[in-house]
Amino acid sequence: MSATAPSLRDLAKTLGLSHTTVSEALRDNPRVKPETRQRVRAAAEAAGYHYNPLAGALMSEMRRSRTTTFRGVIAMVDLDGPHGRAPTSARYHRELSKGAIERAAELGFKAETFIVGHDGMTPQRLDTILQSRGIRGVFILPVSENPDFTKLNWANYAGIYTDYVIEHPALHNICPNHYRAMLMALQRLHKLGYKRPGLVLQEHHDVRLLHRWEAAYWSHQTYYNNEKSKVPVFLPPEIERAGFSKWFKKHNPDVVLCHRTEVMDWMRECGAKIPGTHGFCCLNTMMNPDIPCAGLNLQPRLLGARGIELVIGQLYRNEYGIPDLPSTTTVPALWIDGPTVSDMNKP
Repeated sequence: MSATAPSLRDLAKTLGLSHTTVSEALRDNPRVKPETRQRVRAAAEAAGYHYNPLAGALMSEMRRSRTTTFRGVIAMVDLDGPHGRAPTSARYHRELSKGAIERAAELGFKAETFIVGHDGMTPQRLDTILQSRGIRGVFILPVSENPDFTKLNWANYAGIYTDYVIEHPALHNICPNHYRAMLMALQRLHKLGYKRPGLVLQEHHDVRLLHRWEAAYWSHQTYYNNEKSKVPVFLPPEIERAGFSKWFKKHNPDVVLCHRTEVMDWMRECGAKIPGTHGFCCLNTMMNPDIPCAGLNLQPRLLGARGIELVIGQLYRNEYGIPDLPSTTTVPALWIDGPTVSDMNKP
């Protein structure tokens, strides 16, 4: 065997087959006879030929788009659909998608959305479309429940999930660093003089994130607050006025950390003046951008961009299938100053 690996045309010539047949055989196309596919794969392995699965999709798209910069398509899979999520969550998804689309374009790829589930196609139909178009990269948008994508033939794909946690199948994932973000917010508030922070989370949200918000909160309480100043987490199935007001009046936190900005109205109904006597920290400022708040920017656009980079990296390394050891990549949050907190150290 020569030191230089043969080209596809060299392999085809040696086997006495057309380069199209060899290409289709290496893609495991069922239109090629099984015995031919086996013979081609054996010859390719013996000759040291490494098939680039992006090449077929690249040439096909180049012929359609007449461009030399295109490198492939990434499927952005949306399980909820535009009508299946709350407006507050939709803003976060839009920013995440924008980051993915923009970064994909910078790297020569097109990120194309596929809606799967109640509002769209079945996973089986998606699998057929992706295989027919030669799309090998799958970028799964966050969903409220643990998603199930076991119907896809993952031997053909490199994929990533953009949230905690995916188990069906267990893929690589990328998400905000919720634990570090909570600690950063609490440390900022502590420096501003807040002594009795109170955390408000919907129970389902806390479980879905593997209790990372809550764990960081209690860690901070252990090191910075004495027993008398510790405020229990308000963790109801649904966050509503009556339950919140009862918790707030009983424990009187001097700053509330929560995703939901309407709790500020409930705080005022209980006599709080924001930011005079009490503060409010929004755990995701992207959810209500029209209401100025101090809090955390979880950087969904950056998360989308980094997620696309991870998928493309897998494609270039020919890493397909369900990973043996799935990994988690985290993106740090940014603290956003806002009018809902003040320096309580000033007289």
